[in-house]
Amino acid sequence: MKRTSLKDLAQKLGVSIATVSRALSGSHEVSEAMRERVRQLATDMNYRPNPFAQGLRSDSPKVIGVILPNLVTHYYASVLDGIEDYALQHGYSVVTANSHERYEMERNAVDNYISMHVKGIIACLAQDTVDYSHFKELRNMNVPLVFVARTCLPELFSSVLANDDKAAYDATQHLIANGCRRIAYIGGPNLLDSVRRRKHGYLEALKENRIPIDRSIITSIPVNHESAYQSTLALLSQDNRPDAILAFNDIILHGAFMAVKSQGLSIPQDLAIVGFSESESTAYVTPALSVIMDQSHLEGRKACEHLLRHIGGDNQVQHETVPMIFTIRESCRRK
Repeated sequence: MKRTSLKDLAQKLGVSIATVSRALSGSHEVSEAMRERVRQLATDMNYRPNPFAQGLRSDSPKVIGVILPNLVTHYYASVLDGIEDYALQHGYSVVTANSHERYEMERNAVDNYISMHVKGIIACLAQDTVDYSHFKELRNMNVPLVFVARTCLPELFSSVLANDDKAAYDATQHLIANGCRRIAYIGGPNLLDSVRRRKHGYLEALKENRIPIDRSIITSIPVNHESAYQSTLALLSQDNRPDAILAFNDIILHGAFMAVKSQGLSIPQDLAIVGFSESESTAYVTPALSVIMDQSHLEGRKACEHLLRHIGGDNQVQHETVPMIFTIRESCRRK
């Protein structure tokens, strides 16, 4: 059954859509007789107003937009959950766009949110975004924006980040303490600040322990399972293969894990694995995977808190760090 619109009511009565809208809102610009005719026809035709659209047309700040790279992952779903929790507690609705790690879809989402007159946006960069003009446009239009996890333009926009460098440093130190000396890092695209921060922590741990840095086992790949799988196979084919892997995120972690298993190698005896991950499945594979976990729900809440602060008129740029949690399991216990 087709939903009845304002246009349907207007055509039935032979008046303008504006007249119907004013009549339904009780405006005295429309006669009482017309208001009654419109109300009666709306009842007869089962017209139902769209409260979301009404909210967007009103001056009250009720709707915020969220742009995330991959909503099917546990991490981003948890971030979104945190955003929604905080927003709903403060009377805001949330609309969400999935960029699928693509710049064009990210930019289109920003354009759509501008058209919808959302009161602010929370965003996490797509992995191939190098042009930030769409975000600068938001600044010029005074639309509040807060970044979560992956950021840019820190002088212009607030952000909520994990302590990526410290977490990668601690994980690498743990691998070294367990006898690993040839530790590979499989990262995402280097243009992402989170990739760079995690690589920095990894390199600092190697330097501190006077372990030579071998660029042949430090890789930068697209964030997808197949790239992680093939990159790991290439590492394992080296004459002096790695004895440990630090993986950038859960997608790369699982791709690396499957590649190691496909070669019949024993984890952690032949090769230890640690990865940044939020996936609950890491505890239920064999061996159970050691992971560095974001407090993703808290990151989402904090991002929304900063956004509502900006919507409320506080324009001070702030950068907040949420510490990660290192969960040690079987995949890196070698002692």
